[in-house]
Amino acid sequence: MAEKLVISISGKGGTGKTTVTALLLKWLIQNTEKISLVVDADPATNLPDVLGVELQRTVGQSSKELKDKIEAGTLSPTLSKKEVLEANVFQTLVEEDRFDLLAMGRSEGEGCYCFVNNVLTRILDTLTRNYEVAFLDMEAGLEHLSRRTDRDVDSMIIVTDPSRMGFETARRIKELVDEVHIDVKHIYLVGNRFTPEMEELLQKSADDIGLEYGGIIPLDENVMTFNLVGKPLLEIPDDSPAYEAIGKLAKKLGLTG
Repeated sequence: MAEKLVISISGKGGTGKTTVTALLLKWLIQNTEKISLVVDADPATNLPDVLGVELQRTVGQSSKELKDKIEAGTLSPTLSKKEVLEANVFQTLVEEDRFDLLAMGRSEGEGCYCFVNNVLTRILDTLTRNYEVAFLDMEAGLEHLSRRTDRDVDSMIIVTDPSRMGFETARRIKELVDEVHIDVKHIYLVGNRFTPEMEELLQKSADDIGLEYGGIIPLDENVMTFNLVGKPLLEIPDDSPAYEAIGKLAKKLGLTG
């Protein structure tokens, strides 16, 4: 059986996690025959637009509906809550030719609902095992790490922009990974919108934090234009500087044919 890879993309908000996810997916589609699962775990749910995928519903909406039925007592007693939620989640999965997309969305409700959260974690674990590659575009900051939704990850990419807060967030993510004992084989620091002159600084910062160096992705006018007009990044020209740079990262991650 082919080796399965789960790759998580984290970092401060606005650093370009979704851009990195989309460009890695484009590289995988163009250079391998692998089918991948792409999970948008950021409540902002920007990934479908960046990929040009029409989204009908999110996991958050499905879980909220189940929660409301349970609280209102309108769920049939003959139905298993777990099975109902699983069925609803699988219905939110958008199937494309070379990848499937699952958008977590907002919880759309106040308070903690541990049953739903636990079931969702199990469903995500099950789903990732069915694909050769899974990309998890995580929410900004550290909340997902404290909930341990990054468990069973082969490689974590921490994306930073050229800012002190980007580097500080990367440092806190590394510290939290160690504190909650998340088992990650590789953690890479990637600099997005970096100039070549900044590469040495990025390498030094990766060493200081205790991360592997993942490389730089240069500022790319194509990426800016595509994002501005809402054009899918999967259609970005192959000679775009950001896409050319992503190939080096893809090979470090083991995304080979």
